[in-house]
Amino acid sequence: MKKHIRIAIIGGGPGGLTLARVLHTQGIAATVFELDEHPLSRPQGGTLDLHPESGQLALRQAGLEAEFKRIARYEDQETRLYDQTGKLRLENADASSGDRPEVDRSALRQILLASLPEGVIRWGHKLRSVQPQADGTYTVAFENGESGVFDLVVGADGAWSRVRPLVSDAIPAYCGVSFVELGLDDVDTDHPEITRLVGHGTMFALGDSKALIAQRNANAHIRVYAALRVPEDWFAQGGVDLTSPESARRSLTTYFSDWAPELLRLIANSNDRIVPRLLYALPIGHRWENRPGVTLLGDAAHLMSPFSGQGVNNAMLDAAELAFALSHALEKGGGWIEAVKLYEVVMLDRAEEASAASAQGLDSAIAPDGLAHTLEWMQGILEPQEADSSN
Repeated sequence: MKKHIRIAIIGGGPGGLTLARVLHTQGIAATVFELDEHPLSRPQGGTLDLHPESGQLALRQAGLEAEFKRIARYEDQETRLYDQTGKLRLENADASSGDRPEVDRSALRQILLASLPEGVIRWGHKLRSVQPQADGTYTVAFENGESGVFDLVVGADGAWSRVRPLVSDAIPAYCGVSFVELGLDDVDTDHPEITRLVGHGTMFALGDSKALIAQRNANAHIRVYAALRVPEDWFAQGGVDLTSPESARRSLTTYFSDWAPELLRLIANSNDRIVPRLLYALPIGHRWENRPGVTLLGDAAHLMSPFSGQGVNNAMLDAAELAFALSHALEKGGGWIEAVKLYEVVMLDRAEEASAASAQGLDSAIAPDGLAHTLEWMQGILEPQEADSSN
């Protein structure tokens, strides 16, 4: 074991768990405090495409490359773009040959959990406070009455981080777009027409500042996001009638009433789990003055919209870089506080670029001319096999 340092990781998402795992491989102990009561307390969200230079790199550095390849769906990398009439405008030529395989969040979390020694994760711990002490340590207290003293507190606790206020007064701002999340089960058997529409990967249908986005998950499940540019209080003001699943499907369909029937099946055939989701982001270029003993990673540091696909990838890379920065400093006998400071500089520079791309992607896609912008962007990053790109 290296020189002892007491590390509290607040949050057991991909970033927090990756940090704990890479630290463990380097002989450094840490404790993860997670709000959830147990691993299956709540759904973990949809599928992710892990990038080779970030998410996959972090897993390799965590010694989990083989485990990742067992759950990665290389066959589900297809991308399709439709207009609101249901006309296919662009698709991948060979989705299975890409280097950004899909993986379900729940499966990713499971391999990370399985890689950690028993007792590293403390479930059911809702953070109450983090109090600085005169000796430079921090007392971390939880709603269940437990507390502990730590040398380093890492906020990996997401968009509404309770650790962030120790270093920054920034508050996430509404991006102007809200999602309604839906899902379809057993699509290959029960909804073969939707299977054909979505394909093996993710499809986008764009038009008139709206979108229907569908992504294939494992176990013949398709997750759907209906996106609309609406005010922040749209749900609160009854923008979608959420009193029952049937009323929600019916009222949501009215916003897409002039869209093709085959696209509207994504709403009409969805199951009864319908979840409103508002998109928030921290300011592009969010930074803070380093405070010894506290740092952030992932959404706590650089929350962005999902339109760059870099959120979880950046969080996992943050975690790996922080772990190795601490390891190298401790190998040399100390200096870990300066190592954290340098980590923040590199991480925040990288996050600024990703945040800018994410904001641009969202503003371009959910816009009156979102189809044209997105078509041009996809043509630039894919080797497309166009179904029909004529106007």
